[in-house]
Amino acid sequence: MTELTLSIFDPNTLLPHRAGIAGLALALSEIDPAQVPFSWSTSEYAVTLAWQCSDKEAISSLLEHTYRIQDSYLDVPALKLDQQGKYTFTEGVISSFLQHSQQRKLSKSSINLNFVIDEGQPEITRTFRPLEESYYTGELKDIFNSKGSLKPTINLKGQHLPGLVECFVNGSYQESAEGFLALIFLPLACGYYQLPGIKKKDKIEYPLALVIPEVKNITEWVKYRKNSPARSYGNFRSSSSGESALRFLLQEKLIEDNKQLRVEYCEVYQLGKQQWDDKQDHLKQAVYRVQVTDEILTLYDSAFQFFRPQVGKNDKGETWLAISKVLPWLCDNLITGKYWYCGFFEFYKKNELYERNYERKGLISMTKYLNNLEQTFFDAVQGSFSSFLRGQIREAEKQGRELDYKQATNKIIYTLLRPSTQQDFAKALVDFLSRHRSKATRGVGAEIYQWLHKDNNWKQARDLALLAIASYTSKSKEGDAELPAELLDELENEQSNDSFELSPM
Repeated sequence: MTELTLSIFDPNTLLPHRAGIAGLALALSEIDPAQVPFSWSTSEYAVTLAWQCSDKEAISSLLEHTYRIQDSYLDVPALKLDQQGKYTFTEGVISSFLQHSQQRKLSKSSINLNFVIDEGQPEITRTFRPLEESYYTGELKDIFNSKGSLKPTINLKGQHLPGLVECFVNGSYQESAEGFLALIFLPLACGYYQLPGIKKKDKIEYPLALVIPEVKNITEWVKYRKNSPARSYGNFRSSSSGESALRFLLQEKLIEDNKQLRVEYCEVYQLGKQQWDDKQDHLKQAVYRVQVTDEILTLYDSAFQFFRPQVGKNDKGETWLAISKVLPWLCDNLITGKYWYCGFFEFYKKNELYERNYERKGLISMTKYLNNLEQTFFDAVQGSFSSFLRGQIREAEKQGRELDYKQATNKIIYTLLRPSTQQDFAKALVDFLSRHRSKATRGVGAEIYQWLHKDNNWKQARDLALLAIASYTSKSKEGDAELPAELLDELENEQSNDSFELSPM
């Protein structure tokens, strides 16, 4: 009789092994004991398998009841996936665990699949090569000896855990039978997210983010995993590896409210092209370890709603999913514990926000999460910017032309971008707020001075000042970005005579 115990407390197990043990428990929960030649027991911390037949017969039966190819997809009955869920799971596994051509066989011809992202938006069309064979549904000859018994040590290759072996020239990684079995069921516990495409020559490469959760209680994890909603194509697309981690942890939070049981920590494997291997498209590029607070997840949830992917459509009727440029930058700030607008100075220099009006609207919506002092500074900068624009409009009217709002905005932004020291930035800011006085700058000089000079906050102040100007916009009747409504209302009013003085008094 053979008996194997896979425990999440085994000192030889890594995070992927523990997640794989949970995936094994999930697979076993859907198997009828009367139909298999093995028995099992599951506890909070371990899974025990036992059989009296050969190891090969028992393991083969276990895999046959876990993985199958159905309707061209890699299907796992325990996951209870719909069509979009089967597509995203298959694409995710093919791009990670089964990425090598020796581990799966795809059809030579492709089929078109249509997915609905949001009601009222055009469908997304994706090409898909049906799956014909896979490592998980074939015979695992390399793990048994001639008598059908599990080998004491088993050679692991990249498909069992992407990135486990950095390069094939280093040889295979040696794993125990228990560790190997855990990794075989790891795909059931992971999250898969396709990242924005990178165009190289005539080909677009799509990196993948593979998210591996921390499992602290096997039985509870299996319970709420069964309640997990199927992942649609919209959820499959992600703006960055950082956002993939936040999206995965947020879903875990929504499923399980009990803080002691839910997944709070995960590892993200970013998979993409490596120079030393031109045959595989999804080798390990980076690993991120992410653990955040509930407050961060709540902030991310709001940010995702503001910067949701948009369905694009060209003149030929072709559709695609446009991914936000703002969201990955914002998520990187959240997972590193920085204020959400950190680095807007650098972000703005590299990105053109005028091209996507919905992203500017999203930034405006995010400003409601500023604290009181940040809001005071933000309002002061926007008030002075409004005053500046009033003067620019009057000057344009004298010259018989319309104001170029973008050019006027960039003029102030470049003025604040230029300083590279705290002293120079403070001087530029004082000059701007003093030259263009407004109601929002009255009586707040001391507060701004203290915040600007406390703990070397000037770079944070620069980010917030640029954000205040870049997000200062409203809608015209046609729905395009135009002059702020409050500015148009104030054009008939005289400029205030109150002066602004930035001082500690």
